[in-house]
Amino acid sequence: MSGLADRKCARVPKGSPPLAPEAAERLRAEVPSWEIRAGKVLARTFKFADFRSALAFVDRVGALADAEDHHPDVHLSWGKAGIELTTHSAGGLTDNDFILAAKIDRL
Repeated sequence: MSGLADRKCARVPKGSPPLAPEAAERLRAEVPSWEIRAGKVLARTFKFADFRSALAFVDRVGALADAEDHHPDVHLSWGKAGIELTTHSAGGLTDNDFILAAKIDRL
């Protein structure tokens, strides 16, 4: 796993610029199971054997997100958990999205 998971999410002031598409793609290569959608969202769907397992994963993602103070959109259904990351204060992707993705991959 990349060094991204060892970093800490930092505060991103409102109006900060998002990453350039080339920079975002370089970071995405470090979390290859994730995809960039519409140039502004980093997303991944995780599959599980049942609802209970997916819910337990979502709970762990929530605790991690609180610890990092960077919160994803979470979509929970039977056997699946979809995670979408974006930095609202920058209007797109920042390092924080890739850091949290790498940390979620460690779960």
